[in-house]
Amino acid sequence: GARMSEPIGIFGGTFDPIHNGHLRTAFELWQALRLAQVRFLPTGDPPHRGVSLASPELRLQMVRAAIAGLDAFVADDREMRRSGVSYSVDTLLDLRREYPERSLCLLLGMDAFLGMPHWHRWREILDLAHVVVAHRPGWKAPITGPLGEIMVDRGTGNVRDLHASSAGKVYVRAVTQLEISSTELRQLIIGGHDLRYLVPDAVRELILASGCYAQRSS
Repeated sequence: GARMSEPIGIFGGTFDPIHNGHLRTAFELWQALRLAQVRFLPTGDPPHRGVSLASPELRLQMVRAAIAGLDAFVADDREMRRSGVSYSVDTLLDLRREYPERSLCLLLGMDAFLGMPHWHRWREILDLAHVVVAHRPGWKAPITGPLGEIMVDRGTGNVRDLHASSAGKVYVRAVTQLEISSTELRQLIIGGHDLRYLVPDAVRELILASGCYAQRSS
């Protein structure tokens, strides 16, 4: 229907495990930006961190369990199917081939956005997508350096700009901050604690059934 022309949100992460902080951010951006859908892309071999603890297959299974029930949320396994390191620019090139005309919105946290100048071929990203930065209270958008320039050249405060073109804008949006980190969740499990109310029930059940984060010898 009419939504076919609306932007697609791209939400990547290790999702090790996916939790309510990820989901609430995606939900608020989906609503505020009037996105047709949000695609959750679990990383295969993340370039920016060590080995994930849950297998890629289990992380994908957790994402699918977490988003079941909201048609606009879609699990996308393209990064896991690619061998080797997943770079955002390659994923966006791939999505751009699939959706040549659509607005694509790369959804990032402010900390990820601040790290963008260190990404592989990072300047090409704005040729391929808009960048939407989910903002935490206390973080300031950069005003100097390469990102400061991009904020001046590309920044917009208007959601309509994300619909009017397929790529090239930076939009910063405050979202409700649920201060949950996947690292802390793994520590809670190792300590024998229950993740109820921090992750969706279906994700909690998968974690318990698989024992994927239980105490390791290392």
